[in-house]
Amino acid sequence: MLKRKVVTFFAVSLLIAGCQSSNPNPEVRARNAEFGCMAGTVGGAIVGGLLGGAIGGGTGRLVGAAIGVGGGGFIGNRLACQ
Repeated sequence: MLKRKVVTFFAVSLLIAGCQSSNPNPEVRARNAEFGCMAGTVGGAIVGGLLGGAIGGGTGRLVGAAIGVGGGGFIGNRLACQ
């Protein structure tokens, strides 16, 4: 179930990324870059939280999810905001 959610999330993310236009207008390009940066950060946090929450049980699951959200958000930000 978790694997299916993660794969679906990545597929939807790729579809959304493909919809961004390469408009020569600097304002539009800046807005698209900002959206991509936010989407990468939030998407990374969601995926990290899901993967971190799948580890352990009880309190360990909560700690894993929290670490996953932080780490996934950081990695997603670094990948999307170049």
